[in-house]
Amino acid sequence: MQDSTKRQSAVEGAFGRRAGFLASVFGGSTFGGSTDGPDQVTPTAFQPAGASAAGPSRIDWPDGGPHSSADTDADTEPDTDGHQAGEAGAEPDGHDPAVAALGRAAELTHHRTATVRAEQQRLAGLLARLALPVSAMDFESQRRNYEPRPYPEGPSAGAGTREPRWTDFEPAASAVQEPGSNGSSRLLDSGYQRELAQARLAHQRALRQWRTERAVAADPAEAAARLAHEEAEQGRARAVREYNDSLEECRRAYREGEPAAVESLLERALAAAEAATPELPAACRAVFRPLTRTAVLDLDLPPLGLVPSLDGYRLTAEGEISPVPRPPADRAADYLRLVARLALRALQAADAVDTDGMLAGVVLNGWLREPEATCLLTVDADRDALARTRLVEPVAPDEEEADPGVYAAAEQDEALVRLRGLGAAVSPDPYARAEVRPCATAGAAVPAVADLSPGEFAVLVREVLTRGGLRDWSVRLRGHSGLVATGTGAPGSALPGRWVVCASRRPGQVGATEVRTLAEAVAEESAGHGLWLSTGGFTEEALDLTDTAEYRQIHLADGEGFRALAETHLGLPLATGTV
Repeated sequence: MQDSTKRQSAVEGAFGRRAGFLASVFGGSTFGGSTDGPDQVTPTAFQPAGASAAGPSRIDWPDGGPHSSADTDADTEPDTDGHQAGEAGAEPDGHDPAVAALGRAAELTHHRTATVRAEQQRLAGLLARLALPVSAMDFESQRRNYEPRPYPEGPSAGAGTREPRWTDFEPAASAVQEPGSNGSSRLLDSGYQRELAQARLAHQRALRQWRTERAVAADPAEAAARLAHEEAEQGRARAVREYNDSLEECRRAYREGEPAAVESLLERALAAAEAATPELPAACRAVFRPLTRTAVLDLDLPPLGLVPSLDGYRLTAEGEISPVPRPPADRAADYLRLVARLALRALQAADAVDTDGMLAGVVLNGWLREPEATCLLTVDADRDALARTRLVEPVAPDEEEADPGVYAAAEQDEALVRLRGLGAAVSPDPYARAEVRPCATAGAAVPAVADLSPGEFAVLVREVLTRGGLRDWSVRLRGHSGLVATGTGAPGSALPGRWVVCASRRPGQVGATEVRTLAEAVAEESAGHGLWLSTGGFTEEALDLTDTAEYRQIHLADGEGFRALAETHLGLPLATGTV
């Protein structure tokens, strides 16, 4: 009976010590101490080293309990009221289940917050790795070299050696003779006889070993294995040679601008860049347009859920675990940083692989595929701009800022700054799925004019007119609807003198007001002629205006005329139309 009473008292003593522990953790809010809620107090177990716990009891126990085992036995004696005496500072009702549940909730809150912070650190590390430069995947880097592998030599290692000869073992008989001695005295020397016997014995041993190895080498299994090895090596050499030949064929097709060869090379480079971050799949497809020597890349962006939506968890005054969401601007800024680095990496891969200078430019569209395709990023970069896509140095993981101006920080992010320097359009709010208009679509290799990017349209107009005779081509203004440029034609060419060119693909017809504006630009540039190329048409008033003497220096070409110029000078069909 006395033992049973002691055990019961020990249990009650454990509850009493638990109550004292929780009182120290939560600052005595449950035990008549501080009036602050439990969410306002940091548990001692989660405080940094050296911090003191609020509450009356000390909990930094090196042995995991408030007392040693001897003290525990002493404290388990029941008092006259049948209750546990407990430790100093513990309340009699400290074993309340609600208090224990509160402690468990505080520990769970800490662990959940630590998990969220780990996700944020993984994202920061991913951003840093995406900023690293990509390796070139050009034709030279893909060539293979054949290095023969020798047959693993076994017991028959000496089978290919020549037969041991006695002359290799015979001791020298021409020793230095003493004056007056004959040549036969060396043969009668006992030392020489011993050397001769040892040499004969060594020769016989070497001869037997050689004959044994020859017999082993003549084994059918050994001969078959050696033959199989030689055939395998010949196969390897033939495969490497055929691969390099096919690579040279692809290089020839690439230099000739065949779409399949250019697209294959680009997609290899893009896949190699994607393999650097296997935990972040971002497939990218390429379409090459020989008409403008431009590659259109469609990049699949990662899901929006990749960026953590929570900043952690907190414990409310009621003891509930409440998530702490991140500000929407913070989350959007992190996603835009991620998207910008993916886009720059794809542009860098395309630039690094194009060592022969086949690309005049690259159009990249970033698509969020789920639940429906939405374009969140688009950029139209010419070849000169591609050289400015590499980040200066890897970006370190973002540190916590005192000022939460997240969008200001995102605007200063190097990747986003470089993209916007290329004229990229980026979604202002990816989580609202605010889409942007793609610069170009990856359709047919010979697209309609309406499907070209502003850069492609400028290249097309330049190619048509420079082959028609214009030189010193200079673009003054470029936009999605068209461009304004100047050029000079040689005397005797189809377009002699200085010209001001307006090329448009906007919807509707060009009116008389636009023609008058072109005439004013001709006068300002001191040019002799003006040309308006339109993929659409012109109003009757504009056509009548050019028939007057004042505007005879203005020439108009509608969609049919544009198509005829492209067919004549480029040799490619061109589908015109408005956008």
